Amino acid sequence: MRERDIEKILKDEMKKLGGQAYKWVSPGNAGVPDRIVVFPGRPPVFAELKAETGKLTPLQQAQIKRLRELGQDVAVIRGIDGLSQFFQDRGFEETSKAIDCRYEL
Repeated sequence: MRERDIEKILKDEMKKLGGQAYKWVSPGNAGVPDRIVVFPGRPPVFAELKAETGKLTPLQQAQIKRLRELGQDVAVIRGIDGLSQFFQDRGFEETSKAIDCRYEL
């Protein structure tokens, strides 16, 4: 599955949960994560989405490291199984299971 497909699923599932997955573009700061994910009543999570075999660039690695050093939650989501795990890790079991069922992991 392509990165843009995973990104669309993330955005759609967040809307169902009453949250948002904002596209993040930061002029002058190349390599920032793709999305800022905001669950209702929780701190935001920065999410870098990749296809199953996608690799982080050195610049992306540096930006992720910098955000983590600032105490931020940064998730690298690889493929549809990674997206399912992302929701499961944050306590959204039903969303994780729905993704698993819909996309036959």
